Amino acid sequence: MFRKLALAAALAAASFTAAAADKYEFDGGHTNVVFSWNHFGLSNPSARFAKIEGELLLDTADLTKSSVSVTLPIDSIQTDVPKFDEHLRSADFFDLAKFPTATFKSSKVEKAGDNKLKVSGDLTIHGVTKPAVLDVTVNKIGEHPMSKKPAAGFDASTTIKRSDFGIGKYVPNVSDEVKIQITTETKKAG
Repeated sequence: MFRKLALAAALAAASFTAAAADKYEFDGGHTNVVFSWNHFGLSNPSARFAKIEGELLLDTADLTKSSVSVTLPIDSIQTDVPKFDEHLRSADFFDLAKFPTATFKSSKVEKAGDNKLKVSGDLTIHGVTKPAVLDVTVNKIGEHPMSKKPAAGFDASTTIKRSDFGIGKYVPNVSDEVKIQITTETKKAG
């Protein structure tokens, strides 16, 4: 009997915790995922993902109970140079034909100061999954001034080594380290 009560209490607590996080959708017009690298020591070009798919489960009472899952379609990479876009999508780099997406799925959210978070998770690029940590700034959580609906905005950054993901072509002339910068606005679903 005690076990049944304990199990019922645990399930009730789990469902209450899950209910505290609301689903937020990414605003494609106000979300950018940009990555940059060093090219032969001469320049620091960048590219961006024009599409982002996924969801943010946001617990505004306790941000550490939030989670994020994102998919970035490789065919949406844009540099404003069509031939270079094709090269980045080729087998030399992302290999779109074999690996059509990159993903990030959070596993832990920690406070890191005022309006700062560390979001740990699994980053998958080129079919390889590695741990990654995003340094996040909470820009604002509250009512969107135009839509009058709940909204949240964040900036995030991390640096990865592309060779860790099997994308080491031209290292070290083209830097192994790639900086990733993210800015996003999200709106509560519904």
